[in-house]
Amino acid sequence: MSEPTRTLPSWIIATAGNTRFRDFLIVISASIVIAVAAQVAVPLPFTPVPMTLQPMAILLVGALLGSTRGFAAAALYLFEGAIGLPVFANGKAGLFWLVAGPTAGYLLSYPIVAWVTGRLSEKGWSGSPLRTVAMMTIGLAIIHLFGWSWLASMMGLGPKQAFLAGTAPFITGDLVKIALAAVLLPSLQKYLDFRRRKD
Repeated sequence: MSEPTRTLPSWIIATAGNTRFRDFLIVISASIVIAVAAQVAVPLPFTPVPMTLQPMAILLVGALLGSTRGFAAAALYLFEGAIGLPVFANGKAGLFWLVAGPTAGYLLSYPIVAWVTGRLSEKGWSGSPLRTVAMMTIGLAIIHLFGWSWLASMMGLGPKQAFLAGTAPFITGDLVKIALAAVLLPSLQKYLDFRRRKD
């Protein structure tokens, strides 16, 4: 008697080929990328806001996945942190950091930034270096607008002190992040296109 053929159940094969299921896996994977980037964090003694790779991850996720999936990945990341998974910078977690912590403004901007960056990418902005830099700059400007306004109003720092604590220290780093994201984006797009063709 021959040994039974070891194959995956047909429902797994059918589900794996389902576009929605693949999008679901992509969104989860992107949220993990954002969480990992958040752990690359450098605390600064003069501000409650650490320097992290989160903004660059958000920009790349939006540009690569598009507006809908980019928004979903960033929103899922926030949900993961809100329910207690240590995905925020320096392993922070919990609803407090999302609605009352000093970095809440930055965090709450992420789904919007991913959507805006994704939308611009869908309109062809990622097709040229100059427009890619402009797209990334717009995304970072939104992040800082949310972060600055949160520190100024909700944290009571006032406009000037909020700028000095939440924006000024990060300008140089942000320029580097924009350059890195702009350099990485074409290669990542080609890789993902290759994977899609291969699949």
